[in-house]
Amino acid sequence: MRVDVLTKEYPPAIYGGAGVHVAELVRVLRAMAPADTGFPDGLDVRVRAFGDPRTEAGTTGYPDPVELAGANAALRTLGVDVAMAADTVGADLLHSHTWYANTAGHLGGLLNGVPHVLTAHSLEPLRPWKAEQLGGGYALSSWAERTAYLGAAAVVAVSAGMRRDILRAYPDVDPERVHVVHNGIDADLWARDEGPGAADAVRALGVDPDRPSVVFLGRTTRQKGLPHLLRAAASLPPEVQLVLCAGAPDTPEIAAEVAGLVAELATRRSGVVHIERMLPRQDVVRLLSAATVFVCPSVYEPLGIVNLEAMACGTAVVGTATGGIPEVVDDGVTGWLVPIEQVSDGTGTPVDPARYEADLAAALATAVSDPEEARRRGAAGRERAVAEFSWEAIAARTLEVYRAALS
Repeated sequence: MRVDVLTKEYPPAIYGGAGVHVAELVRVLRAMAPADTGFPDGLDVRVRAFGDPRTEAGTTGYPDPVELAGANAALRTLGVDVAMAADTVGADLLHSHTWYANTAGHLGGLLNGVPHVLTAHSLEPLRPWKAEQLGGGYALSSWAERTAYLGAAAVVAVSAGMRRDILRAYPDVDPERVHVVHNGIDADLWARDEGPGAADAVRALGVDPDRPSVVFLGRTTRQKGLPHLLRAAASLPPEVQLVLCAGAPDTPEIAAEVAGLVAELATRRSGVVHIERMLPRQDVVRLLSAATVFVCPSVYEPLGIVNLEAMACGTAVVGTATGGIPEVVDDGVTGWLVPIEQVSDGTGTPVDPARYEADLAAALATAVSDPEEARRRGAAGRERAVAEFSWEAIAARTLEVYRAALS
């Protein structure tokens, strides 16, 4: 059976959890023996990704159409989708990821008369701040996403929380067509590293491995809650470092806001480290391994692969009790969940930002004040990540969705 996977992100161009999900899912699906797939002749998995040509067999890159150079970013995206859809002739099933590729899946499904499965990694109605980034293109991205969801043979939600969001945002979607398949983690690649050279590598990044630290990893975007974290961090014990691996800002405005808060915090305490570039995975693993805790202050997070990465490295997580985070972080066992009451306008904004920031600061202070307890919860997180979130399990569940869509 030929499955065409349609995605914006794919190696080497990955900048978020959706790209990690696609790359790992494709890797496992391609490695499966025919007998394990449930399809007599096995799977022929082809990848169609945005960007430059790829050298990987069965993978095609699609640059922006030259005719749309200078056009709104959403229009350029739809131009790529049309080119992708034209190449799906012969596929038995299409599987798209994020709104960027959803239109390619929708059009390809109509063109070929085959099922279109889409995986929801986020929802446009719950990211209204993207209007800052896309302008009128946000209306286009919202239209593209809605059209694809209403027409899809099956919708994959990466968490039960995400499934609830989908049905709330798109009430016309049949609940029977919405399936939960969590994100996963490669626990061999993401494993604690305290070996020779690890401490020196952490020092080279400007972090003292002998001091307690709170580490954040993520894009500089509204949904990740960085401004809340930076305000909460002002009350951390003075010996605690705050390490921010935060780049790829959505807009100049959020970049300026975060930079200003970082600069202000750095005038009040030492140990504020802001790394604004993409780090190699080994460096990220070493930072997580040296951390006292990892923090995920997101106000919108369908699941959060980054939490699984931290857990697989044996690092306890302090995360917001929103979206799919509570399905990953077991409060009191693998980390700490921070309560939040959010407005209902889709932004995820806390009803009382000061209260949320105070609760976040309190949870972080509790975590860093007892390193042994943090280490115990980190070890439990590693066990949970290995047992429940392997990519092999996620691939098997995805194949069940494929079979349901084809029936």
